[in-house]
Amino acid sequence: MSARDRIKETNPAFYERYSMLEDTDEFWEFIIRPLRQSIRVNTLKAPLNVVVERLKEEFELEPVAWVREGFFISVDNLAKVPEHSLGLIFGQEASSMIPPVVLDPKPGELVLDMAAAPGSKTGQIAQYMENEGCIIANDPKLSRANVLIANLNKMGVLNARVTTKDGAYFGRFENTFDRVLLDAPCSSVGMIRKSWKFLTGWRLRGVIKYMNIQKRLILAAYRALKPGGTLVYSTCTIDPLENEEVVDYLLRKTDARLEIIDLPVKTSEPVLEWEGKTYSSELKKALRIHPNDNDTEAFFIAKILKPEGGA
Repeated sequence: MSARDRIKETNPAFYERYSMLEDTDEFWEFIIRPLRQSIRVNTLKAPLNVVVERLKEEFELEPVAWVREGFFISVDNLAKVPEHSLGLIFGQEASSMIPPVVLDPKPGELVLDMAAAPGSKTGQIAQYMENEGCIIANDPKLSRANVLIANLNKMGVLNARVTTKDGAYFGRFENTFDRVLLDAPCSSVGMIRKSWKFLTGWRLRGVIKYMNIQKRLILAAYRALKPGGTLVYSTCTIDPLENEEVVDYLLRKTDARLEIIDLPVKTSEPVLEWEGKTYSSELKKALRIHPNDNDTEAFFIAKILKPEGGA
């Protein structure tokens, strides 16, 4: 049975909706193909070249084109790799390394990671900040925050403070943060490659539920951002309602602007019309990544700037 037929049989509504986005055999095959294992070298604990040379003694490494510290690695279980247990490397999906690169945090800055658990992107942000400055790493669920704390400890992150607030809480800290990452909770279509449950459990009402949460969070994130600061909005799903619709909503409600993201990554065209609605042409600057573009998870990333003197 082809991948297309398996998906059509498992969840007909899913197939019907996303065949409107892309309907190639390759797209459907990559939606369910198992992910390649990828890692990020944690330079908070050791120099990049030292870790890479050690790993090359035992494993095949393929650089991730868009992240200097990222590699695909020829191992089926990272638990077999001592460097993983020591926190010298961290298992992180290759496309999920893009948002911190786009955020581009600097040492000494104040950064909000609004939906931080399990902490891979927080660790990457701390790496770029060289453990200087402060990251507020938030997740509203205590169980997930505990995982976040454990991972930050393992990675040697020293400049993060973990909070367990609803992300919208941070909207009261108007014009406070130099940079904000909102890697929003979503329907996780891009993660079907990790777990079949995201296909069997997919429902349109879930997409709409997440869209409403995302709109609330992105307004709070933008409010908390300093004028002149950078907000990165990302999801691991392909639904336009959770991606272009949410960013378009922010553009219509505020003075936010988008900036072009210049990275060596293959992308699909952003959606500018969906279900009878037209979105801002500014959305052309966002990255829409389908699983077959780079053999990774699906992802959506938008780089949002708050003008000086912004609301």
